[in-house]
Amino acid sequence: MTRLHLVRHGPTHAKYMVGWSDLPADLSDSAAIARLAAYLPAKAIIISSDLSRAADTASAIQGARHHRLPHHPDLREISFGTWEMRSFAEIEAEDPELCFAYWDNPGDVRPPNGESWNEVRARVDTAVDALVAAHPGRDLIVVAHFGVILTQVQRALDVDAQEAFGHRIDNLSVTEITRHNKGWSVDRINHRP
Repeated sequence: MTRLHLVRHGPTHAKYMVGWSDLPADLSDSAAIARLAAYLPAKAIIISSDLSRAADTASAIQGARHHRLPHHPDLREISFGTWEMRSFAEIEAEDPELCFAYWDNPGDVRPPNGESWNEVRARVDTAVDALVAAHPGRDLIVVAHFGVILTQVQRALDVDAQEAFGHRIDNLSVTEITRHNKGWSVDRINHRP
């Protein structure tokens, strides 16, 4: 069995849609980072998205963990396309029907020039499957994003996207999922050490 410790990066404090934009994380809460680092398995392999908010969070919690894999672009957040770096109110005012459809019925609906939920899920599933195959029986710390973590919650719980979106994923939280020979199980969602 392989255990995934999915960590959401430190906060950006952005008040708009942030997907592939490379905003830095606020890593000033050294007590929260220390608790998180101490909670995670000491011999785990660590990997992150290639966006700096995830990569820098991974560096902050790495500690004595020496096995770090290169940053992985397929662990990036959802690509919001032309919605990127815009407020929800702006997007809703411009195209209320598309905005409602995207969030209320996640699946094949996509923002202009962005990704649908199903595309994000396929991208992340492929990346996670490759990690599990390459490191069977290991603990993997994956520092990523809200959407990335929810794709794996959806997969492990075998629920639809709308139900997965009902889960809260806080910054610097851990969601623990285990890959068994015959499927997935969820151990914790949104745990704050």
